[in-house]
Amino acid sequence: MFAPAQEKGQQLTLKDCYELARQRNALVKQAERSLQAREYSLQAENRAWFPKVDLLAGYNYLGKPLEINLQQVKDGVVNGSAAQSVNTANTVFQQITGQPLPQNVQDAISNATKGLINAFYPNYNPQLAKQSYFVAGVGVRQPIFLGGKISAAQDLARSQVTAGQFNKQVVEKNLYFLISAQYLRIMYLNTILAHEAVVVEAFRKNRDYAASLKDNQILPPYLLNWAKVSYTQATNRYSNLELEKENALLEMNQLLGRPIDTAIVISDTLRYEQANVTTGEENAFWHNNPSYRLLESKTDLARVAVKATRSLSLPNLFAIGNVSLYQKDLPVTVPPWLIGVELQWTLFDGFQRNKRTKASKLLVEEAMMAAENTRTSLELQLRVASNKVKALQHDVASLDSARQQARLTTTLVTDRMENQLSSVKDVNDALLLEEEMHKIYYTAVLGYYLALAEYWNIVGTPEYFATYVNN
Repeated sequence: MFAPAQEKGQQLTLKDCYELARQRNALVKQAERSLQAREYSLQAENRAWFPKVDLLAGYNYLGKPLEINLQQVKDGVVNGSAAQSVNTANTVFQQITGQPLPQNVQDAISNATKGLINAFYPNYNPQLAKQSYFVAGVGVRQPIFLGGKISAAQDLARSQVTAGQFNKQVVEKNLYFLISAQYLRIMYLNTILAHEAVVVEAFRKNRDYAASLKDNQILPPYLLNWAKVSYTQATNRYSNLELEKENALLEMNQLLGRPIDTAIVISDTLRYEQANVTTGEENAFWHNNPSYRLLESKTDLARVAVKATRSLSLPNLFAIGNVSLYQKDLPVTVPPWLIGVELQWTLFDGFQRNKRTKASKLLVEEAMMAAENTRTSLELQLRVASNKVKALQHDVASLDSARQQARLTTTLVTDRMENQLSSVKDVNDALLLEEEMHKIYYTAVLGYYLALAEYWNIVGTPEYFATYVNN
């Protein structure tokens, strides 16, 4: 309900802009999709211990049908059968007579048996099956022990999810800073436009007053022309500021993820209010910064990679099973079901795992160095931002005094002109100086707020800036 309400041109605060951008900005959407993909990957890895059930089916066509090679075993069959016949006859004869068969009789029985078997033995190899066959079944494979590979994969996926969460926070943080800067730019333009309207009106009055003096032949014509030119330039500056604000609103719509021609109303103006900032008092403030935490997650990811590469050297143990569903023209009959245990262990891989382990260890060191460099960089950025805020506080204080003095000067010169103690040109010059000092003052205020936004962005709490601005 919040987003459609903003489409009707209602007033937007900085917090509203944050919320709209979080809902619609393309970069945030992209980071959310990446995070969702990683979460689904983690869910998939958490189911790695579930058994795998596959439908196994295959059609095979042989170059030639399977055959029984009878010719290769022919000599063995003939000689073996002849020897068996001789041994049988010899045993029977010994039982009857108590004497072995004469050798010539044994040779005769052997030769006769060989001749008989040779006469009836096939002279070809008979086919065992057809040239093609089809089988189908259901296979089950249940991991029992994988050497920590599944837990390493789960840890890896979990680290990826954590990295995705921090990546989303980094995208949102950077987007919030850009929106804050754009919102401040619009506030600055609102402030300058409000003052510029007063300045334009003052130039118009000065022009009209100069025209009346010229009509009464008190003022030379060239001074009236000077007043007219000053008024025209003031109106042009006002028009240019309006166009600049329109461009700023279009760019804000793009940051919010809305069509650029969507009606948007931001009427806040800059009101200087000093904020208290500290430097280095926040103990380990960088732990709140998503950029640092993202690098920390990459370090954890590299450590998990070391664990995963080490697990590759351990064996895998699976429980397997198979249920035969269909057999057609299979050369042999397969039992209807079977169960067993399967061991898989890579004994040598050309030292590939060793190299991968070394590479993953170096990646851990690299990630730790990157995190340390980011920490020192954030400390430096925080100190610089804090000093910038303090310097701009001094500038705003001095420029405020100059702005008030310029306003007082314009008032005094205008009063003197009405008493004919100063010229129209003096009033124009005073108005221009007042206008310039007003812009310089609020430019310093804008810089001060931008420095505050940068400060809270470094600390890791950019949303706090919206609370400060919209108070």
